[in-house]
Amino acid sequence: MQVAPVERFRAIRLRKDETGATLADVATLGDDELPPGNVVVRIAYSTLNYKDALAITGQSPVVRKFPMVPGIDFAGTVEHSADARYQPGDRVLLNGWGVGETHWGGLAQRACARADWLVPLPPTMSPRMAMCIGTAGYTAMLSVMALEARGIGPEAGVILVTGANGGVGTVAIALLSRLGYSVTASTGRLEEAPRLKELGATCVMDRRGLSEPGKPLQKESWAGAVDCVGSHTLANVLAGIRYGGAVAACGLAQGMELPASVAPFILRGVALEGVDSVHASFERRMVAWTRLSHELPGDVIEGNTREIGLAQALEVAPELLRGEVRGRVVVDVNR
Repeated sequence: MQVAPVERFRAIRLRKDETGATLADVATLGDDELPPGNVVVRIAYSTLNYKDALAITGQSPVVRKFPMVPGIDFAGTVEHSADARYQPGDRVLLNGWGVGETHWGGLAQRACARADWLVPLPPTMSPRMAMCIGTAGYTAMLSVMALEARGIGPEAGVILVTGANGGVGTVAIALLSRLGYSVTASTGRLEEAPRLKELGATCVMDRRGLSEPGKPLQKESWAGAVDCVGSHTLANVLAGIRYGGAVAACGLAQGMELPASVAPFILRGVALEGVDSVHASFERRMVAWTRLSHELPGDVIEGNTREIGLAQALEVAPELLRGEVRGRVVVDVNR
């Protein structure tokens, strides 16, 4: 019997050395090394997210098993499928589900995943555009949907977006402004204010006003918020939400703790909506990606995106953690 040759592909590989430090390099691997799954995808593009940067640098125990290929999302074309829902040639994308943490992820030219984790690529969206949006943009869409589900429409008032220069924040601003909301952007890089206003922010504020401990109840400034930061920032955001408002919490750039009081919840009826992009249902993912394909203009995303090659992800990861990267980073895994 003739044995089919093993496909070789390039990938970022994470290993541990004898001291427990993370080692990251670009390696050539084979299909016979891929983890279990019922769909093999030839990847066109991936992204570099905050979690990927933590994994590559080893600054946080994001990776649960080694060796690991990082990358929490990817877009590409099905090559082999043992599931009837997908056929060779189908264009698909993946966000979350532990890829890049417990299962090899998207910073590679090939991936093997479970069909349950995949989403068909919207017909009008290219793989590159899907990754220009990426998990960050998809999370931003879920955050907007969370505010809408609480009845926070454009007429309710100003929406605050924290971590405004990051991947989630920039897309959230673009989405909210195009849906008719008035948006205030909070950032530690005020020199980026012109760009944030180009994305749709009507006002830009210094994050220092939110990042230190504050009073449990403050002036009612915002109808709602998308918070990408957590910690004291989220506590102050909650304290400044108007009666009946809501906060969609989707990030922890400042920290995981929430040093807040119950006052905003029991005295102003404020709602705190947790936004999980990792295990969201297939139905919610389809709604989010369909809306993104219609509601987020391509020129907005292009102007908010930096493209790099696979090996460059190793260099850019520390920059991202230092807050030196603005907007989205899309990775062409084939260069």
